[in-house]
Amino acid sequence: MQELNFPKFSFRFKNSENKISIFDSIRKKFVILQPEEWVRQHCVHYLINNKGYPKSLINVEKELIVNSLRKRYDIVVYNSNGSIHLIVECKAPKITINQDTFDQIARYNLELNATYLMVTNGLNHYYCQMDFENERYNFLKEIPDYSKQSR
Repeated sequence: MQELNFPKFSFRFKNSENKISIFDSIRKKFVILQPEEWVRQHCVHYLINNKGYPKSLINVEKELIVNSLRKRYDIVVYNSNGSIHLIVECKAPKITINQDTFDQIARYNLELNATYLMVTNGLNHYYCQMDFENERYNFLKEIPDYSKQSR
């Protein structure tokens, strides 16, 4: 798999029927290693190991309904009170992040109301903080560490 713009992490792999799987510590199971999954797993480890987010507040690959359509978000991080702190949209490294990607995560956020948004293809990362009053998002250099978030 391609090297990504994340710190190095050690992952658990398994090869079964000529398919490589990677262990997802949030879902607690091996999942088929696809380019987007490679990005997702790096991002999960980044949030836990570099940003200090507890595993117990992270959810991966769950369904949500947007405009009566079934969608799946990549990563959601909850606040300890159950509200949503962060949504992460992961793309495969070969996918260019563009306005469509931001529109996608913005549509998800109409349902989820996260304070922060992150969009990544593993090579480029974009971080935003929601400004609900003015119905826009403001770009940030990075998302805050868990220890700095208001609970």
